[in-house]
Amino acid sequence: MAAVRILGIDPGLRNMGWGVIESEGSKLVFVACGTIKSNDKLTLADRLCQLFDGLSEVVHLYQPHEASVEETFVNKDARATLKLGQARGIAMLVPARAGLLVAEYAPNLVKKSIVGSGHAEKQQIHMMVKVLLPKADPKTPDAADALALALTHAQHRTRPRLVQALA
Repeated sequence: MAAVRILGIDPGLRNMGWGVIESEGSKLVFVACGTIKSNDKLTLADRLCQLFDGLSEVVHLYQPHEASVEETFVNKDARATLKLGQARGIAMLVPARAGLLVAEYAPNLVKKSIVGSGHAEKQQIHMMVKVLLPKADPKTPDAADALALALTHAQHRTRPRLVQALA
């Protein structure tokens, strides 16, 4: 079985986290992670361009085979949810345009997959990311969340629906 390079993306308009791992059977290897920041003094369109360009560079540099993106949760602030949705669109568009399968995962599934509880705290998730990927060095919570998404995809990518999509 060949190693599969997975890009996890934690969408955000201000900070978009990304993490790349390799999965070969049960072996998981940290490749890289980081955060793409947009300048909040720019227009929304220009900020989306910054995210697009930054994520395109990550995809070009690390050549992932598949991607995973966190599903959007709706909060009380409709404007914030809409802006997050636009950033999430960038997070899905960039890997899709590169020909990658893009899987989506609910935040509770990510928590359950990484920690074992769908209501885990962020600190617990970040601690487990370090346990599962000892060489990982996420400098921001967004990068750690992106690695958690990549790990979740590594665990769930063999589900029948995904296997069919990959065929």
